[in-house]
Amino acid sequence: MNTWFFLALLSAFFAALTAIFAKMGIKGVDSDLATAIRTVVILLLAWGIVFFRNKLGGIEQLTRQNWTFLLLSGLATGMSWLCYFRALQAGKVSQVAPVDKLSVALAIILSVVFLGETISWKTGMGAALILLGTLVIAWQ
Repeated sequence: MNTWFFLALLSAFFAALTAIFAKMGIKGVDSDLATAIRTVVILLLAWGIVFFRNKLGGIEQLTRQNWTFLLLSGLATGMSWLCYFRALQAGKVSQVAPVDKLSVALAIILSVVFLGETISWKTGMGAALILLGTLVIAWQ
């Protein structure tokens, strides 16, 4: 099995756990506060890994472009999490999580538009099926 595929499967597994744990954890809690707590945990985990693996020296090699797009990515992640937690508070995990995964199809489309990536007919069909599946689930 390819390393990227195994790591992507782990990512999907942990994302699924995220939805379940978040839904259980936000009962009676403001969703913005819950997002802030989650963010602190992730912050400590990520910096702990950087320090443990002695990777802090790489920060000096970051270019202005690296900084710009990493900061934009962080802002997009934060907005995604804020919206996700509010959606989880208002809806069922079985509806919110699949709609959130519409990001997969959107990422495919945006990779063509902004990165110039080419996609195969299989990838295009997969994105279309994700979109269709999202619509089916959203309107149960």
